[in-house]
Amino acid sequence: MKKSSTDDGNILILLGKTLHLRSEAHISRSPDWILANPKAIDRMLRRILAKPSGGWRVVCAVAEIHHVPRRFRVEGLDIVVWRADDKLMVAPDACPHMGASLSTGHVRCGRLVCPWHGLELDRGGHGRWKVLPAFDDGVLLWVRMATEEPTTSAPVIPARPTQFVDAVVQMEARCEPRDVIANRLDPWHGVHFHGHSFARLVVLDVAEESITLRVAYRVVGPFVVEVDATFTCPDPNTIVMTIVDGEGVGSVVETHATAIDRGRTMVTEATLATSDRPGFFVVRRLNSLIRPWMRWAAERLWRDDREYAERTYELRQVQSPAVPKGAQRRKMAVSQTDED
Repeated sequence: MKKSSTDDGNILILLGKTLHLRSEAHISRSPDWILANPKAIDRMLRRILAKPSGGWRVVCAVAEIHHVPRRFRVEGLDIVVWRADDKLMVAPDACPHMGASLSTGHVRCGRLVCPWHGLELDRGGHGRWKVLPAFDDGVLLWVRMATEEPTTSAPVIPARPTQFVDAVVQMEARCEPRDVIANRLDPWHGVHFHGHSFARLVVLDVAEESITLRVAYRVVGPFVVEVDATFTCPDPNTIVMTIVDGEGVGSVVETHATAIDRGRTMVTEATLATSDRPGFFVVRRLNSLIRPWMRWAAERLWRDDREYAERTYELRQVQSPAVPKGAQRRKMAVSQTDED
């Protein structure tokens, strides 16, 4: 164990592996409110939003789907998901006969049975009713939506560890997917907004499409684990944090933003934790016991970040010419702050 301290003098006791020494000559010591430059964050966001998605959107965790059909809403379309012979199927939720919600039906021998008149549907389709392209990556279920951009046969799956314990959380937010990505492009808010989880955070490098930081995660009391992590965006709706040094190298946290309707977004976050320690195989066997704690930690962070993303979306709506004068004055004040 090694002792360290925060900027306010609090003592931290570092657990786990010691990070590689880095030259601090290039690391800015300016206040976080200066380093979190809104114009620079927006430039990076624009580059990311210009990336192709192939039409793919994350729906849910694979483990959530059994033999009972489930309904989800993606980009204004209600879809039904069910399991047929260990294969996940996705299709429009409305029955092609008279429009019944198929998610309220049941599955028989892999076929989806309409609850109103018993019409059985499978991957062969029925008239205009067709199953949608879906992809099961082992952790998350994706669906390919109709889009004007070129489509691909599979989504871009971020690099993942070969052995891991995993947990997936979902949370709806009153914002757009871009607000979720923008939140993750601002690591400088971490200690201030997530003091319950982060004891110290220093941004080490900002490139055109990636950010690398050193962060001390709180374990309990003064005990922390320090890691270096890099954020990258493989597509316009996904941002991935990968641990590149310290405890758990290769672990990833994938944050996926899927539009539900205008101003409504589903945030799906998958944590895949790994370790090269000899006892990790035991941890993997206890995944079912560890998963609730991992979900609790992720949900606690996202309750904060949902507030952040919703506030960002709210301020963007102020740009509408129909807003009240008071709201317009608040917009002007925000603009002046950005210029400062």
